Amino acid sequence: MAPEIRPGQSVELLKELHILTREGKLNQDSRRKLKQVYHLFQFIEKLLQELPDKEGGITLADHGAGKSYLGFIIYDLFFKTQKAGHIYGIETRPELVQKSRELAARLGFDRMSFLNLSVAESAQSDELPDRIDVVTALHACDTATDDAIAFGLQKKARFMVLVPCCQAEVARRLSEHKALSLSRTPLAELWRHPLHTREMGSQITNVLRCLYLEASGYQVTVTELVGWEHSMKNELIIARYLGQPKRAAAQRLRALLQEFGLIGLLDTRFTLPADNGEPSLA
Repeated sequence: MAPEIRPGQSVELLKELHILTREGKLNQDSRRKLKQVYHLFQFIEKLLQELPDKEGGITLADHGAGKSYLGFIIYDLFFKTQKAGHIYGIETRPELVQKSRELAARLGFDRMSFLNLSVAESAQSDELPDRIDVVTALHACDTATDDAIAFGLQKKARFMVLVPCCQAEVARRLSEHKALSLSRTPLAELWRHPLHTREMGSQITNVLRCLYLEASGYQVTVTELVGWEHSMKNELIIARYLGQPKRAAAQRLRALLQEFGLIGLLDTRFTLPADNGEPSLA
C-alpha cells in the first residue's frame, strides 16, 4: 500500500475514483489528486469533529455532487467509523446519481443517499431531513452556490463549505446596467472589457455571499485551496454558524448592491430579514 494512503481507507473506493491503479499503485497524477482531496478533507474534518454527538448522528448534504467524489471520501474517512450519521449527495444528472448509488451499495456505505434533484429542488424535498449539520458545494456553477447557501440557511446548517464556480449572474447585470452611479467614474474601467467584467462579477459575487452569510449569523473565513492549480476556481469559503447576525454586514451588503446597480438581487439571492417582512438587521 502506498504510504500516502490513510490507514483503514477503502482501497476499492480509491480504485473506483481512479486515485489508485488497478494494481493498487499511485502514479504522479493520482498522487497529486490524492493530495488535493486530503487538503480539502482536512478543513471539513475539523468542522465535523466540532459537532456534538446527537441522536441520529451528523448529517451532511453535498450539492452539485457530480460523481460524489467528495461525499465518498468524507464517508470513508469519517462517517464510516461513526455509529450514526448520513451523507446526502445531490446531483441533477441521473446517470451519475445511479452510478453513485451502485458504488455505495458495493462498498457497503449504507448511510449515503443520492438524490436526482437540483440544489433549489432539494430544499423542498421530503427525502432530506429538516436539519442538516454541514452543507458542502464544490464547484457548484453560477447561482447553484447561492442555492446551496439558501438551502443551508433553511436547514439551519452549523457549517457551510463552499468552492464557488463560474459566477455569471452578476457579470450579466454589470454589463446590462453599467453599475449605475459608477458608470461615469474611472472605476467603470474595471468592467469595460468582457474578460474583466467576468472576473469582477466573480469577485463581487463572492464578497456579497460572505456579507450575506455574516448578516445571517455566520462567521466567515475565506482561504485558498492549495494545490488546485488545474482550476482557476480555488476560493474556499467556510461559514460557521454563531447565531449573531451582523448589522454592519447587512448594511454593507445593501450599499454594495445599490452602488453596483444590483439592488434587484435583494429580492432573489440576498433576501435580508428586512426584505422578508421581519425586523430589519440594518
